[in-house]
Amino acid sequence: MESELLRIQEAAKVLQVSKWTIYRWIDEGRLRGTKIGQGSLRVFRASVTELIEKAKVDHDTSRGNGRSKSGELRETKRKVRS
Repeated sequence: MESELLRIQEAAKVLQVSKWTIYRWIDEGRLRGTKIGQGSLRVFRASVTELIEKAKVDHDTSRGNGRSKSGELRETKRKVRS
């Protein structure tokens, strides 16, 4: 059974960021956490999952922004007026 709470380092590993980013995201409200005992901070696994879900990119809705699937800018033809 998976724990509902993650240590800061565990959350950082899952999200592939530093522990300082986790602390900042908790302060900003992007992640939810709780203190255990005399100040040990834990992150709710559900808030990590929610952050991942919100960050997912839907390729169908992101089209038309001038970028290809690889994220490179597409060249556009410009008409030159004389």
